[in-house]
Amino acid sequence: MADRMADRTLTPTHPLADRRGLLATVADETAGAVRLELEAPVAAVDLRLDPRGTGPAAVAAAIGAALPSAPDTWTAHPTGAALRLGPDEWLLTSTAASAEDWEFHVDEVAAAHGGMAVDVSAQRTSLRVRGAARELLSFGCALDLRPASFPAGRCAQTLLGQSGVLLVAHDVDDLQILVRPSFAAYVADLLVDAAGELVPQPVP
Repeated sequence: MADRMADRTLTPTHPLADRRGLLATVADETAGAVRLELEAPVAAVDLRLDPRGTGPAAVAAAIGAALPSAPDTWTAHPTGAALRLGPDEWLLTSTAASAEDWEFHVDEVAAAHGGMAVDVSAQRTSLRVRGAARELLSFGCALDLRPASFPAGRCAQTLLGQSGVLLVAHDVDDLQILVRPSFAAYVADLLVDAAGELVPQPVP
């Protein structure tokens, strides 16, 4: 029994793996008006640091790009993104590092300046909404998502339906949704249902 238990391995599974086919049907049903895509997991750390000190500059040097200084904005760095979530809080992601390596890399620099970084890679999963993304999300989000109010480079923690999410604006027709895995299926089903409002109607 012990040998059989030792041979078992856990295979990482995307929280929305069982919704992949359903999400893919949205593009066909809406004649390409909107597309819902799953994104691969990335390494992520929650960085806490005094913005008035030298820490942000030190972290910026370590990751290869400046941290965003304005609230609710994000910037790209060579392997991912940096999102300003609060006065002393950033979310840093990387597609090139393991969760452990990324946490150690950022935390080592932050700790030298009185800050800290915590691995939150498993805290959120990502959905990309392309095409009529803003119109689709408006069915369940109270934010003003018009490009003039929520342009590329902005991010916001808000509600989508009854779930807390982090919205990231990449372009006019390209929004990213970061949501906790326990709410991911709810958000996916909400978006698929809302996409029914964008299905072309036959001309009488």
